[in-house]
Amino acid sequence: MNIAVSSGKGGTGKTLVSTSLALSYTGSTYIDMDDEEPNGAILINPEIEKTIRFTVPIPEFNENTCTFCGKCAEACVYNAISVIPQAKKILFFNELCHNCGVCKFVCPVPGTIVEKPKSIGTINIGNSNHFIEGILDIGIPSAVPLISGMKKYFSGKGITIIDSPPGTSCPVVETVKDSDFVILVTEPTPFGLNDLELALEVIRDLGKPHGIVVNKHDKNNTSARKFAEKRGVKILLEIPFSRKIAEGYSQGIPLINSKPEYRDIFKKLIEK
Repeated sequence: MNIAVSSGKGGTGKTLVSTSLALSYTGSTYIDMDDEEPNGAILINPEIEKTIRFTVPIPEFNENTCTFCGKCAEACVYNAISVIPQAKKILFFNELCHNCGVCKFVCPVPGTIVEKPKSIGTINIGNSNHFIEGILDIGIPSAVPLISGMKKYFSGKGITIIDSPPGTSCPVVETVKDSDFVILVTEPTPFGLNDLELALEVIRDLGKPHGIVVNKHDKNNTSARKFAEKRGVKILLEIPFSRKIAEGYSQGIPLINSKPEYRDIFKKLIEK
């Protein structure tokens, strides 16, 4: 079973929840797909056994054989190619390229467009394949290809906890689309609930079963409960606002270590 832990905004406690789930359930696999800023390793403290440089194919153009017909530019829906026949020049904007290969497919002159590998990030694997993280290279505009590439390195057997990127953009959709259940982590603040609304809309559009974990819960603040009741979504767990939890987290101490009573709570949450 694949359980994705997501949130509408950063800083709500998504990694706190995902690492606690993984550490509470023996034999589970933890995958950090928050590739722009992965930090689950700080709490999991894995032994890295394999490091893989991940590449994507990008086109390379031979202007000596090119007829400058412009078919490649017409076919590229991302506007990554511009052909200037008068100057016999091709402009390629690799930041816009989505590595689909359609330019090579439509080119009428064989060999004019060839695909070359471009390194965009690193995949680290450890703990006998029970820990996987992706680290996107600085300057790479999209984490989607790296997230997609990470998926072939875990079996999907047993319990897999996926730490999703925050927000509602393409990397989030790529992360959660293959999950069996999505846990949305929020905090009972106006910003937290506003972004939860957006995340909830995306998850429901994808048709994924889901529930909410409220972090930094205050018994005098019922805004998250009112939100859940109004939207018809179940609150799975409320983690109270606690200085001890915050201090432990800031020191890289997992929640289930700083407050051991949470080990059984998170284990039962998975078993639900």
